[in-house]
Amino acid sequence: MNITTEKLNEVNFLISATIDSSDLDLKINRLAKEASTQMKIDGFRQGKVPVAIVKKMHGEKLVQDAESDAVQDILKNGTNELGFDQSEIIGQPTFKKFDKNDNGIDVEIEISIKPTFALDGYKNIAPSYEKPEVSDSELQEKMDSIISESAPFEKISDDRVVANGDMTKIDFEGSIDGVLFDGGTAKDFSLTIGSNQFIPGFEDQLIGMKMGEEKVITTPFPTDYQQKDLAGKDADFKVTLNEIQEKGKAELNDELASKLLQGVENATVEMLIEKVKEQITREKLSKLYNDELKPKLIESLVTLYTFDLPNNIVEQELDAKLNAKASTMSEDELKGYKDDASKVATLRETLREDANDSVKATFIVDAVAKEEKIVVSDDEVTQTIYYEAMMSGQNPQETIEYYQKNNLIPAVRMGMIEDKLFSKLLELDK
Repeated sequence: MNITTEKLNEVNFLISATIDSSDLDLKINRLAKEASTQMKIDGFRQGKVPVAIVKKMHGEKLVQDAESDAVQDILKNGTNELGFDQSEIIGQPTFKKFDKNDNGIDVEIEISIKPTFALDGYKNIAPSYEKPEVSDSELQEKMDSIISESAPFEKISDDRVVANGDMTKIDFEGSIDGVLFDGGTAKDFSLTIGSNQFIPGFEDQLIGMKMGEEKVITTPFPTDYQQKDLAGKDADFKVTLNEIQEKGKAELNDELASKLLQGVENATVEMLIEKVKEQITREKLSKLYNDELKPKLIESLVTLYTFDLPNNIVEQELDAKLNAKASTMSEDELKGYKDDASKVATLRETLREDANDSVKATFIVDAVAKEEKIVVSDDEVTQTIYYEAMMSGQNPQETIEYYQKNNLIPAVRMGMIEDKLFSKLLELDK
């Protein structure tokens, strides 16, 4: 097998070779002979199946395995010639040519390795900023909100109708085309109006109902509803209003502080106010970080370093950005691209600069994080996914399993490492 190599740049290489037909035949014969010792076929003792029978039964698979074996030989010999180990290849090798002919197969494979670069200057490029301050009015508004949220609901005795913000207790039966559906029935269910706990349109139609009143509420399930058999369908809910509760009043005192600051001994109003002020500061700092500091720091890092990027990783990022772009398009826009490959290619190229910057930033962050000894444990990743799932009303365990099944854990970890690193460079914790 004749192999030649070409260094395209510091991280991308081209390996060219011709797989001779005679070499393929030898590999096919070897694989068939190995298989013959393992196969069980009626009429033959195990290990005594003729090679010709194996070829006849599994010829196509043997050819594919022989070709794959030959490609692995090309990669191994090619990387040896280039002076690095096959394990250093990142991403999937890209076949530039795989042309079959009478003499064999002409192959060209592009491979990439991880870029390396000198880590100089990154400690001096963090953008300057002023730590956010909390005004008296902001603090008062937040405290008023906390006090209001802490107030208990109390059953009303007057004859008024349901208003936004009330807690209601209802019986309901949900049906589609007159047929009850699973999960659509409940008794004495507590529902706060305006909580958006139910599908859009349901809570709004409770407003104005009187105690003891019965009503049929008709509203469609969202088209993206998680239960596919209900998504987009009109549902009728037979509702009975059993009780109306309204917010009572709560006082700002040490008792409320103790309730809200669980685990804090001898909690006081002053301690609660200080904690709330710290929370507002963190929220402001988080917004400043995500909206301004993080983008500026990434831009500075990308500008600071110059190195070649692995072509295959850039192409993967381009695919991801193109898919993300397509997901924001209307059906009419997508139709315009569906049968026009040149239009898709043009759109793809408009995303190349962003893809290059994203890939470059990933390698820089990875290298700088290692230099700064930034690590994120498995427990930290799991806890983050768990918390975010819980806060969004999803099942935490199912969400974690989904991330694991779809290999999304590395991306979450990378995002956490990035935030830890940037917090350190920006000195956000000081």
